[in-house]
Amino acid sequence: MQLKPGPNNLITDVDGLLVGNAHDAKLKSGATVVLCPPETVASVQILGGAPGTRETDLLDPMNSVETIDAVVFSGGSAFGLDSASGVQAALREQGRGFAIGPYRIPIVPGAIIFDLYNGGDKDWGRYPPYRELGYQAANNPLAEFSLGTSGAGYGALTAQLKGGLGSASTDMGGGLMVGAIAVVNAVGAVNIPDTRHFWAAAQEFGDEFGGLGLPSPMPESAKSIPLKFRDLDRPGANTTIGAIATNARLTKAQAKRLAVAAHDGFARAIWPVHTPMDGDLVFGLSTGTAPAPAGPMAFADLGAVAAMTMARAVARGVHAASPADGDFQPAWSTLR
Repeated sequence: MQLKPGPNNLITDVDGLLVGNAHDAKLKSGATVVLCPPETVASVQILGGAPGTRETDLLDPMNSVETIDAVVFSGGSAFGLDSASGVQAALREQGRGFAIGPYRIPIVPGAIIFDLYNGGDKDWGRYPPYRELGYQAANNPLAEFSLGTSGAGYGALTAQLKGGLGSASTDMGGGLMVGAIAVVNAVGAVNIPDTRHFWAAAQEFGDEFGGLGLPSPMPESAKSIPLKFRDLDRPGANTTIGAIATNARLTKAQAKRLAVAAHDGFARAIWPVHTPMDGDLVFGLSTGTAPAPAGPMAFADLGAVAAMTMARAVARGVHAASPADGDFQPAWSTLR
């Protein structure tokens, strides 16, 4: 199997997917929506200890609704769950949604990160701005979109560096594509502590996140356990959230297994991960325009590529972050 990045090295290389971003520099927060083509099958896997979600119970394979219209990621902690209402409003205007008689209900699962403690102005008054940010993002869908300090990743932080919005894709050949998107706000580190090297270096294609490889010899700092805000009396909530997508035709149960596999990408790219302070979550999406995997070994290959692609997406999000006044953590690009 000859693997390579897709044309744009973004989740939108999977047929029919588009991504919209909206953010507010003063707020240091934002929202990102993945708009799905009709009949996109979806499920989810949550492994973090502090998730913040909407409509994830719906995605259990034992429950009845099989397909969704979009998934939305947002900053703002629980306030950010309002972003899904804005996405719903935009999709309703477009006539999208699950049909029940004369009514259409857009199905928009969502997840949030904690970015309240990042230096942004969160004094928004009575109602938080996330519904409007979700609406703006849903009305600005693109095949090529910005990474790093953008959308839901605008105010993201990790243990040692600014976080951000990341994405990657892998062309498996024969028309089969896998794509990932991640909002990287982990309590752990994406870089090997006190270095410019990424934990995900072994998965890198070319120099998509610096091309530095792994350090040799591995420094002693690799054995340390970096935690964001360890010095606070009560550590803030954190989270890496994302979606793994393929054009292979999957059942809802298989979409969940794909999401499970993609969590291995988090483990390859973040240390530590899946902690009690993280809300780590992956949505699994199948647009179904390519044939289903031909047996368990083919599906195992798909899962392995899903993990690789997610690891790259995580690293690319941190690599692409840009510096700004008042940052609590440095951007990777400023390290020497």
